[in-house]
Amino acid sequence: MTNIESDSTRKPRREGGGRRGGSAGGRNPVPQLPRRKLKRLFPAMEIVSSDELEAIHHASLKVLSEIGMDFTLPEARDMLKKAGASVDGERVRFDPAMIEELISSAPSEFNFHARNPDNDQRIGGNSITFGTVASPPNASDMDGGRRTGNYHDYKNFLRLGQYFNCIGFLSGYPVEPIDIHASIRHLEALRDMVLLTDKPFHAYSLGRERIRDGIEIARIGRGISQEQLEREPSLFTIINTNSPLKLDTPMLQGILEMSSRNQIVCVTPFTLAGAMAPVTMAGALVEQNAEALAGIAFTQLVRKGAPVIYGGFTSNVDMKSGAPAFGTPEYMKATVVGGQLARRYRVPFRTSNTCAANTMDAQAAYESVFSLWGLTMGGGNLIMHGAGWLEGGLVASFEKFILDCDLIQMVSEFMQPLETTEDALGVEAIREVGPGGHFFGAQHTLARYTNAFYSPIVSDWRNNQQWLAAGKPEAWQKANAVWKQALADYQEPAIDPAIRDELNAFVEKRKAEGGAPTDF
Repeated sequence: MTNIESDSTRKPRREGGGRRGGSAGGRNPVPQLPRRKLKRLFPAMEIVSSDELEAIHHASLKVLSEIGMDFTLPEARDMLKKAGASVDGERVRFDPAMIEELISSAPSEFNFHARNPDNDQRIGGNSITFGTVASPPNASDMDGGRRTGNYHDYKNFLRLGQYFNCIGFLSGYPVEPIDIHASIRHLEALRDMVLLTDKPFHAYSLGRERIRDGIEIARIGRGISQEQLEREPSLFTIINTNSPLKLDTPMLQGILEMSSRNQIVCVTPFTLAGAMAPVTMAGALVEQNAEALAGIAFTQLVRKGAPVIYGGFTSNVDMKSGAPAFGTPEYMKATVVGGQLARRYRVPFRTSNTCAANTMDAQAAYESVFSLWGLTMGGGNLIMHGAGWLEGGLVASFEKFILDCDLIQMVSEFMQPLETTEDALGVEAIREVGPGGHFFGAQHTLARYTNAFYSPIVSDWRNNQQWLAAGKPEAWQKANAVWKQALADYQEPAIDPAIRDELNAFVEKRKAEGGAPTDF
């Protein structure tokens, strides 16, 4: 494993918004597209009819009104009861009209603010942005193998997230830094998100203290007031339901803290068909939708108009082993229908780039492509786990991070508008070459030679003889070399020294106070 750490005494430099990759020591730069604000230029795919979509919607409301959902936090139940829900112990049942009214106030689009305004992201509508992998307990690379998540690898993944222009935000800890005590892990990890990157980021809803610390770190990092923070959402959190049909105390505390401060909540049921949801995809989607609607409604009860995202994470399991499966036809189908449901409620849609492969092989590639196909065509806005996911989320892989960046860049290029100017239509080039010629030497080609087509990071387009002469490099070998070069070329983004000092003072103060509790 390459041992690359930044020198804390070195003056950080800002990475330019349009750079095509860094280089050092005379190496060729890693081929990168410039940073782009991606927009879908075509209607999102729909695979169920409006009548079928309404059937899922009404079945979800029936689940919430007749079966209900458990809310384990007494404060949340009190708020829901006061608003008109039926409460029996921890079970909360919702009148359909109450759900419809509450979710109607959720915004359809909003800005997600970064400490570098060039990295602000538009969430919702036709916009799409990709994040890093998040939360695996293990890391791997082809040199050092599979290992427990650690602080060293965590920071290197952050650097990759900053370096690659196709990554718009940090989905969470790219790998869990288990060697930092859980009580202060969030403080060290979030501080590094601010210092090693200038992109927007995520804080985990594991109790009030961690979320409050995360909100304050986001505010300090941007150098803004409390009032400006509430006007400009600068942090997001994922709220995972305990499927089936439960929202637990830490998650509910996360909603209370985040929504009350106008920060971004993404409600994401984890509904695996046949395990935590009905074995039919329609049934799993009904459960996903019911849980998502309950969570979205609660955010709006906390604060009307608070930014919220409809999260979909429905897939299937291997019925022989019980292992989760991703990048499957079922996952793609659930992703597309999830997008239809989110658009029905006029809220942004979160989905993921996933696979179940255990190493960076053909399975890892084709399952990720299938995931990307579904989320791109299906209307995804906030794409979690965009780069680095392996083993169904158990491993953050350095080589897979590079492969996924290549795939995301391909998606980015696919989404660019087709140029149809008179020159682009090429009639004069065709006239110049005429029948039976070739276009390699045509003036039209030579004028566009440098940027004619997408330049891949990993894909090898050389013919067989050229490939053999180069030593027959396989995709994982190229990816291995690229992540090492990216880390060597990484430049820490600039930050105001006063902001750095305030951030360090806050983190050290909270660490001295003991951080956050580790029992929930």
